[in-house]
Amino acid sequence: MAYYLRHPDNYPLEEQIKSLADDELLDFWEESQFLEIYIDDHAKTAQKVVKYEEVILQELHIRNYARSFGTELTPVR
Repeated sequence: MAYYLRHPDNYPLEEQIKSLADDELLDFWEESQFLEIYIDDHAKTAQKVVKYEEVILQELHIRNYARSFGTELTPVR
């Protein structure tokens, strides 16, 4: 299961998702879809909107690209 860091501003989302295994990353992507629906519904009150899907898809592309060259990126915890 994914874990939450207390000070996300000090540790960017792009770095946090690198620590997730593939199945955890896909679970996080699914959860982010529900979060984006909520954020869209409350967009007027939201000050900082994180593009979770963009970040997650970018990480999946990086991992897929590495695999195409026979390199497996291991999550860093």
